[in-house]
Amino acid sequence: MNVLAWIERMFEHYGYFVLLLGLPVDFIALPLPPGQTTLTYTGYLAYKGVLQFVPALLAGYAGSVIGVTITYWLGRRIGAPLVERYGKWIFLKPSHLEKTRRIYEKYGNKMLLINFFVPGVRQFFGYFVGIIRIPYRTFALYAYTGAAIWVTAFVGIGFVFGEQWQYAIGLVEKYLKYFFMGLGALLLVIVYMKWRKWRLKVAKLSRNS
Repeated sequence: MNVLAWIERMFEHYGYFVLLLGLPVDFIALPLPPGQTTLTYTGYLAYKGVLQFVPALLAGYAGSVIGVTITYWLGRRIGAPLVERYGKWIFLKPSHLEKTRRIYEKYGNKMLLINFFVPGVRQFFGYFVGIIRIPYRTFALYAYTGAAIWVTAFVGIGFVFGEQWQYAIGLVEKYLKYFFMGLGALLLVIVYMKWRKWRLKVAKLSRNS
């Protein structure tokens, strides 16, 4: 049985509960059909009248919020103590976590808005944010907003494109991949330039001393 047939059978048997239960499982990173496919297919079912659009949207949002919140608290309650206790064995000291947390607070909150669109990152970002103990209010503000954008986008694709939803999501995922590859390359260039500037500054200070 292929992925779409499996998702279709789940919707036939469980309706909106597929979103309330399946999306959290996707965030916990268990091997089930990806959330983006499930959401887009949900929009397609709403297009066909099998599901109602607004309840489907709300169920998808609730499922994604539940999922990302579970990963955050798992990271905070279990992951963080494990790293603090055993991190030295993998050369990860509490001071490293604190430095990472400060850097994240300065630059990283916006990542919570877009990480949902990156398979593989979506499943682990909640754990990471929990491990470095980002305040829950900050996490909730950005993560829940990002979840709303993600759910609306992919349910909307299925609803708007109807029978062509598979072609549409294929194009979206293809160009998202190119976008994030380009963004990653840009970030590497920025990091390199900052590192190079720092090295030149250190060299200049060494010559003057």
